[in-house]
Amino acid sequence: MPKKILITGSTDGIGLETAKTLISQGHQVLLHGRNPDKLNQVVKILSQFSADGNIESYLADLSDMHTVRKLSDQVIARHDHLDILINNAGVLKSSNTVTRDGLDVRFAVNTLAPYYLTQQLFPIINRSGRIINLSSAAQSPVNLNAVVKHVPMPDMDAYSQSKLAITMWSIEMGRAPKNNGPTIVAVNPGSLLATKMVKEGFGFEGHDIRIGADILVRAALSDEFDHATGRYFDNDTGQFADPHPDALDSEKTEALVRIIDAFLANY
Repeated sequence: MPKKILITGSTDGIGLETAKTLISQGHQVLLHGRNPDKLNQVVKILSQFSADGNIESYLADLSDMHTVRKLSDQVIARHDHLDILINNAGVLKSSNTVTRDGLDVRFAVNTLAPYYLTQQLFPIINRSGRIINLSSAAQSPVNLNAVVKHVPMPDMDAYSQSKLAITMWSIEMGRAPKNNGPTIVAVNPGSLLATKMVKEGFGFEGHDIRIGADILVRAALSDEFDHATGRYFDNDTGQFADPHPDALDSEKTEALVRIIDAFLANY
């Protein structure tokens, strides 16, 4: 049966390739991007793979929490349910690392925006649905102050901390019995894939991007993820695995979520 799927950051990279596959399979895909021209171009390209009505597009800058709220409001206004949310959007480098809210853009886009979007959309995501959060093999201990206030640090430090942070809250949110809803998983789609971030960070083209898209499609649709809530899938090894130990420390994951909740209460 066709699914209704929202993919953030679906105008290029893994998100675009994942959207192309899912649309080709007949699913209804809600595309998201922050550049209107690019978003419109992607809609035109993907329409050739789609039946009428199977593509929608949403424009939002995920570094701005007010805009994240508007995005969720727009989706809820048009849909009474979602089957799958793929929090794919991410950033490594930026010409301006400080957002209008005084956040580091990596924590804003990679950690806070997906958390806020998930919380806002949670009531319309089917209990049998899935929330798939893009993690990374790059994970390092999180400076909790830096999650909600800009703390200068090298690009890769901010990125790796933000990716551990999304992994931490994914596991915390997915813990039973607190979560009586959809499956929530964090997925490392594969290291050094041919994305813009890999080119920016490492200076080479990277591996076949379909490696990342294929695991996101599996995470969205395959039975192997049916009972995977609160777990981490490492596509470098091709199996469920342990993330950084901090993500398995309930005191640390609870502390992170408290800080995020307190910050987002202002929105």
